[in-house]
Amino acid sequence: MERIRLGASDLEVPRICLGTMTFGGQNTERDGHLQLNYAFERGIDFIDTAEVYPIPVTPDSAGATERIVGSWLRGKPRDRIVIASKVGGPGRGMQGIRTGAREEGLPLDKRDIVLACEASLKRLGTDYIDLYQIHWPARNVPQFGANRFDEALEREAVTLREQLEAMAQLVREGKVRHVGLSNETAWGVCEATRLADRFGLPRIASIQNVYNLMSREFEHGLHETCFRDRVGLLAYSPLAFGALTGKYRNGARPAGGRLTLFGDAWPRYAKPAIPAAVDAYAEIASRFGLTLTQLALGFVASRPFVASTIIGATTLDQLRQCIDGCGTRLPAEAMAAIEEVHTRMPNPAP
Repeated sequence: MERIRLGASDLEVPRICLGTMTFGGQNTERDGHLQLNYAFERGIDFIDTAEVYPIPVTPDSAGATERIVGSWLRGKPRDRIVIASKVGGPGRGMQGIRTGAREEGLPLDKRDIVLACEASLKRLGTDYIDLYQIHWPARNVPQFGANRFDEALEREAVTLREQLEAMAQLVREGKVRHVGLSNETAWGVCEATRLADRFGLPRIASIQNVYNLMSREFEHGLHETCFRDRVGLLAYSPLAFGALTGKYRNGARPAGGRLTLFGDAWPRYAKPAIPAAVDAYAEIASRFGLTLTQLALGFVASRPFVASTIIGATTLDQLRQCIDGCGTRLPAEAMAAIEEVHTRMPNPAP
């Protein structure tokens, strides 16, 4: 498995990361361990989780994913495994997830971040987290399917400086090795790097944002920002919640699919232009003798700004297909066809 240095940090990660968002929800502990073992055997020693997983989150289920990852970690060579986790932010209807939560959600202030990290360490059963990320911004930003900044939604929020100061404390204490952002904007990345340089705070190594054939907004603003500030992209949802496997074409709703089970909670992949875009990409895949999954994953893995592609699955067969799909090399003619569709139907799922 090819490895890459993440951003400007000294942390090396494989080009594929195992996402665990279904562990404890759609997947049992045994399922999770089987996936983790299979991924590790394939050279994937980079595991991404979060305090709020599995998704959808409830006060009863939050943290279950970290506990499953933690039970797998016992007896494993910890220094050969890269664990990434995330601290949740305000809003998103996640009251009661951890001590200190306010009525409107999680405050994401310095005390809150430290408490969250310590709780994650306990669930994971480890002394340190290799990459600790802010799951989404505390401030007003368009996210999770919204694509326009709305000044009318402006509100008081904990500053990014205070959040990075909390991260600095965790780094000093040896509880965190590197820090990152998630679901961020170009302004957020610029501000984080400015604050780090000015006040001697930890510099972000990565940003974990959505990126797939139907959601390529990273290319506008964030690509240049991350290139110049040396921040690696951890691309999540490369198959668009399964839409880019083709299993939802023609109105199908297969049992067990995330859009079948939880589609109402994810408006990004319920937008009207998506079916036509999926059909267009499926035609390209067929033309070049590929599955739609191979086309979608091969495209994401080919992007120069993608440090690692985060894949998730509910079955071992899906996981195998995803790992193999990331190794797909797309011919120039297929890339040109993708760009032609993108020009006609840009970002149907921003």
